[in-house]
Amino acid sequence: MIFIQRILVIYNPIAGRGRVLEYWPQVKQALHESGLKFDVAPTDAPLEAARLAEQAPFNYEAVIGVGGDGTIHEIVNGLLRASQENETIPLGVIPLGNGDDFAKMIPPETLIGGKMLDWREAVRKITAGRSLLFDVGKVWGGSFSPESEDEPHYFMNGMDVGFGAQTAYNLRRIPRFLTGLPAYLTSVIMTLIEYHIPRLRLQIDNLPPFEQETTLTAIMNGRCFGSGFWICPDARADDGFFDVLVSDAVDRLNIMRLVPALMKGEHLNEPVLKLYRAKRITIEAYQPVIVEMDGEIPLIDARRFEVELLPKRLRVFV
Repeated sequence: MIFIQRILVIYNPIAGRGRVLEYWPQVKQALHESGLKFDVAPTDAPLEAARLAEQAPFNYEAVIGVGGDGTIHEIVNGLLRASQENETIPLGVIPLGNGDDFAKMIPPETLIGGKMLDWREAVRKITAGRSLLFDVGKVWGGSFSPESEDEPHYFMNGMDVGFGAQTAYNLRRIPRFLTGLPAYLTSVIMTLIEYHIPRLRLQIDNLPPFEQETTLTAIMNGRCFGSGFWICPDARADDGFFDVLVSDAVDRLNIMRLVPALMKGEHLNEPVLKLYRAKRITIEAYQPVIVEMDGEIPLIDARRFEVELLPKRLRVFV
């Protein structure tokens, strides 16, 4: 158990398509009533949460993120840079986003189809002060956004190339009144209309490299992405391995056939899917590809990048 005195709360008012703005007064009141002493820093620009988190360890003993996976993704990147990839200060997660897939990993882990951790329970967990160390993924290479200056990028839940990445990219175009799983399913339909299957060269640990057209290649620390797609249902966030799912090239009809199985985590025996456990993966693309990490799109024209697991680096209140 960790007893903390100085906490920075970073919240993203626009996360969850307005959910954070709606619930923030209640969250703030609950944090006060729990006896925590904290300062508040709202974000109003892309990557601001990362910058705030990177400076936080100089003045605070812990950070709480209020928002969705994108907000937590930025905070994790800031904390890993601040720690120089060593153990971070504790992170508390108050999930109020669209997917909140990282929060599904916080014990007791969300069961497939089960009720997700709500923000009130998250406050209670943070107040209790118990924490665990989670693994983190590190990515370098490709061509990152100008703001990142080609620094390594980190993810806490998962990343993918192919159908999932294009769906995450299309999510930005979805009307704001759609949230959560309905928004992701609408993005899936948009992706089906305009999707092109990439050809990749993959090196997974010390296995022989191989090339193939792949509808989806996902490298997961967690079990779920896109709010309700249980891509790697047996993955664990602290076991020292990624779970890697590589799909063969699948046509639109079979993608639609697989969607219900993915939402139930019942797809692992499908012959078009292969599952690996690995610590390091190199991906090369014959044409530039979009890369999604924790619902964010830091790479939009990647050709070659490497992914490495950093074991037990991110301390999280559980």
